[in-house]
Amino acid sequence: MRGVLTMNADYEKALGQNIRKLRMQRNLSQEQVAAQLQVHGCDVTRSAFAKIEVGQRHIYPDELKALKDILAVSYDELFI
Repeated sequence: MRGVLTMNADYEKALGQNIRKLRMQRNLSQEQVAAQLQVHGCDVTRSAFAKIEVGQRHIYPDELKALKDILAVSYDELFI
């Protein structure tokens, strides 16, 4: 079971790094993205978003959908 947990943690870290890269390419701050997530109905603070970017917090499906819209990317681009 430990291997599964490690793989999930590694995957979430890679996903977070990609989200950070996409955010920075659009010149958006963590605060701006967190505010947009809240507008989309996701209860995510700047601190929680920072944890997503470093893989320390799980990201939920509704948050992924909102990030896709906020960053104006496809799911494929989000998950690269």
